[in-house]
Amino acid sequence: MLGQAQGIRRIPTAMGAALDDVFIDQISFPAADGYALTGTLFLPRGAKRHAVVINSATAVPRKIYRGFASYLAHRGCAVLTYDYRGIGDSRLPAMVGYNRPKSLVGFKASMSDWAALDVTAAVSWMRERYHALPLAYIGHSFGGQALGLIANNSEISRAALVASQAATWRLMTSPEKYRVYAFMNFVGVPLAHALGYAPGWAGIGEDLPKGVFLQWTEWVSSPRYLFDSKLPALENFAKFKGELRALCFSDDPWATRPAVELLASGFTAIKPEVLMVKPSDVGAKEIGHFGFFRPEHRDTLWRGVAEWIQGE
Repeated sequence: MLGQAQGIRRIPTAMGAALDDVFIDQISFPAADGYALTGTLFLPRGAKRHAVVINSATAVPRKIYRGFASYLAHRGCAVLTYDYRGIGDSRLPAMVGYNRPKSLVGFKASMSDWAALDVTAAVSWMRERYHALPLAYIGHSFGGQALGLIANNSEISRAALVASQAATWRLMTSPEKYRVYAFMNFVGVPLAHALGYAPGWAGIGEDLPKGVFLQWTEWVSSPRYLFDSKLPALENFAKFKGELRALCFSDDPWATRPAVELLASGFTAIKPEVLMVKPSDVGAKEIGHFGFFRPEHRDTLWRGVAEWIQGE
């Protein structure tokens, strides 16, 4: 089904059967520095017409995107989901010969590492493996931010950003923005320093490497989020010249329209399309920051994004 391409190793799994009439395989591939990342490849039973890489939000494991990835594969896409280093299955030892920590204490990683080493590698792996297919990029929250930071974003023909924003606390809704600022700076940062990592039980989702959480807090606390940093990788925003559509949802307290537009403004070589969606537009009571990926949106939000990335 997959073959044995260089740099990839299969992980034994019971998921080799079909889901939504697609093939599914658990894989491992190397990040740019050789660190082993775990992913899932979803393949259509028929002809492949597009390649898609789905890039996760902060502290969110790839399993959240399983339904949407399967849907895209059913429509003829080869789809990769994967976990960033320190998250999900890219944290625990899964295969002999790969050095993955059981504990995040002392684990070195940052959000900029996720982009430069992990997202970059995922895009390269899909581009090399499916070089004859148009390559699309789905970015959820941080996954959309990473699009502007990777040096190989010129390989992507279309990017759909879902609730992706320049996540400064100032552009969140009240009172959520005050809760986020207080939690990150006065609870999360002390915990990260004391424990050596940011614990998921504090309310952030998955455990996070200390460096990831501290850089995230620094960006959230800055007026223009990551654009206020001195990252050399910021120059990569201007390299993206594909089509870009950014979805924001009226009931999302974090990725508000101003925050989404601020992120979109960084892509200076193009004119990104920003679409605001109300839950009532798709017959839903709520969507929020994560709701796009619920199966109930299969025939509305999922279909709209799928048709757009496939040029239909």
